[in-house]
Amino acid sequence: MSERGTAPGGTADAVWRLRSRGCWQEAAELLRPSAARDPTAALERAELLIEQCMFTAAHWAEAEAALRLAEAGVVGPEQRAAAACARGFLAYVASVLGRRDRLDEAQAALGRTSALLPPDAPGRPLLDFRRGLVAENLLHDPVAARAAYRRAHAAALERGDGLLCSYTWRHLAGLALASGDRERAREGFRTSLRLREELGFTVGVAPALASLAEVSGPAEASRLRAEAARLVQALGGVPVWLTASLQVPPQGPAPDGASLAGEGAG
Repeated sequence: MSERGTAPGGTADAVWRLRSRGCWQEAAELLRPSAARDPTAALERAELLIEQCMFTAAHWAEAEAALRLAEAGVVGPEQRAAAACARGFLAYVASVLGRRDRLDEAQAALGRTSALLPPDAPGRPLLDFRRGLVAENLLHDPVAARAAYRRAHAAALERGDGLLCSYTWRHLAGLALASGDRERAREGFRTSLRLREELGFTVGVAPALASLAEVSGPAEASRLRAEAARLVQALGGVPVWLTASLQVPPQGPAPDGASLAGEGAG
């Protein structure tokens, strides 16, 4: 999904404002009427609810139901590819944060997406990014992950997709940090944070702050983590996988079966 999605008219801005504040349920409700008759809206609604899973490690059944509805209504190779890409991402997120390994499902779905999309298709950058996530966090193959992220990054820059760029910058920076290149990591984390602040993607700012803290001096790192913790608390404990490392007081019981140890979901 781009930062504005595909919803018609003023609904697109309303959906973005809700999504950017972590109000995925409300955003999905705005799309429900059109999702019943429009496969594109159904796919957008499913993507919203999958993103909710990524940030909350919960609400799996809702996302599955929305995705099945979208899959049932798709027409043409582009929509089938988008549905397969969403299916692969849900399986990936469930593997990282859920209760069971769905790696085979993620790889198969993303493979179907690739087979359906021509090289210059609009959906290709998102597919490359998601394949990078699978390579990095499930296959533990940083070389393949870096190649996929770089393809996604170049295409997102060319297309002006600021939100996807914020993700590719951050994940390329994470790989740079893992290889010992702190300067490149700092540049990537800083750029990712700037893009999210400029876009108003509030729910994604705390992860960007926490990542930048990893490559900052002690005083700056402390300030960044404190800012991230305040933001997570203000958003009701989202994203859940930051609450432990930032020592944010729990907002409620941990989601059943969730693993909150890392942020490999995105």
